[in-house]
Amino acid sequence: MIWSENCTQCPRLAEFLAGIRLEFPHYHARPVSPFGAAKPRLLIVGLAPGMHGANATGRPFTGDHAGILLYNTLFKYGFSNQPQSSHLGDGLVLQDCRITNAVKCLPPQNKPTLVEVNQCNTYLAQELASLAEGTLVLALGNIAHQATLKALGKKVGQFRFAHGAEHVIEHVRLIDSYHCSRYNTQTRRLTEEMFERLFQRIRDLLG
Repeated sequence: MIWSENCTQCPRLAEFLAGIRLEFPHYHARPVSPFGAAKPRLLIVGLAPGMHGANATGRPFTGDHAGILLYNTLFKYGFSNQPQSSHLGDGLVLQDCRITNAVKCLPPQNKPTLVEVNQCNTYLAQELASLAEGTLVLALGNIAHQATLKALGKKVGQFRFAHGAEHVIEHVRLIDSYHCSRYNTQTRRLTEEMFERLFQRIRDLLG
């Protein structure tokens, strides 16, 4: 399949987004394209667009709570030109980094079905296949971790998810992190210090 923002391969998601476009006519409310460098040294894989974040703005992690920690950390470690991401015209540029999602459409209750994850996995596989040898892939959460494994042709049980875990697979190095969601940061399952230690490791690996 060729990537398109007009993809309607998942009937449940297509119907859900059509309803959102009626309720919020100014929202993007369609598949969200990856954002960032064409040839990244770091690919970040999230779960799916957020209702009032990427689903509204059309850019991954832009305009929602999860993007606050992510973009601030990207700026601190030299992967972006500014620490905030609020809307498409805010001037944000990523350097050596690209952000994508395991599922490109907003799912109801932020919970994609296994069928939807697998349907969208073809797009993720295409992205991973285009990466250069030695590229780092940061999976934000277990679903992104599992989707990345599937896209690389590996069984989910072969590589266990854990925050800070590293797995060399094919031509990339997969690094796991808890998702930078509002729930995880407010419950301190993921702290700013934990996230920054992980990005310091990424910087050390990239040299």
